[in-house]
Amino acid sequence: MDIISQLQEQVDTIASLTFNTIGSLQRDAPPVRLSPNYPEPTANPPEDFPEQPKSMSAALVKAAKQFDALVAALPLAEGGEEAQLKRIQELQAENDVVGQELQRQLEAAGKFLMSSHPYCANWKMLLQIDG
Repeated sequence: MDIISQLQEQVDTIASLTFNTIGSLQRDAPPVRLSPNYPEPTANPPEDFPEQPKSMSAALVKAAKQFDALVAALPLAEGGEEAQLKRIQELQAENDVVGQELQRQLEAAGKFLMSSHPYCANWKMLLQIDG
């Protein structure tokens, strides 16, 4: 698995741990009396509640450290920002050429389809072909 996929999985792990940690704390934390006008809330936290936040926060810290290690393992960009921008422009130009070729092939396929199946007038509209 490449490093970007590993980073994506690690971000997903961190998000999942965060979601579960916050949810567990909301569910299991003992209630707090907000005003003297309200009755004293009853608390029924799970038996292992005092350990839950510690283990969950340890898991979050571990996941964050693994993420940091993956980021540190990323290769450094060569040539600086200007070289990267130039490479992006080259890739965009290459993408444009390939996109134009794909469009020509799509149009040729549509014309072939129209000539072999003239009763399918809707294909012309679906493929957005002129003429």
